[in-house]
Amino acid sequence: MDVGTAINIFRSGVFQILIVAAPILLIGMTVGLIISIFQATTSIQEQTLTFVPKIAAILLALMFFGPWMIRILQQYTINLISQIPRMLG
Repeated sequence: MDVGTAINIFRSGVFQILIVAAPILLIGMTVGLIISIFQATTSIQEQTLTFVPKIAAILLALMFFGPWMIRILQQYTINLISQIPRMLG
């Protein structure tokens, strides 16, 4: 295995991580932004107010996107394992 192949595998792995994590991170960021705007407009400065809606939104997102995330990671793992004979030969 040469350096180019190793860099390609690493780049592909980082890209897969970004694709799989993006929906959950975007939902968490959006809910946090909405709660922050709500807190700013109502002058409620309770720090713990953001945690419950964020956790609930992320859990719902995991329930919705979980099968898709598992399928993407499964395809990537199968593809990576199938490339092992070509790397050794």
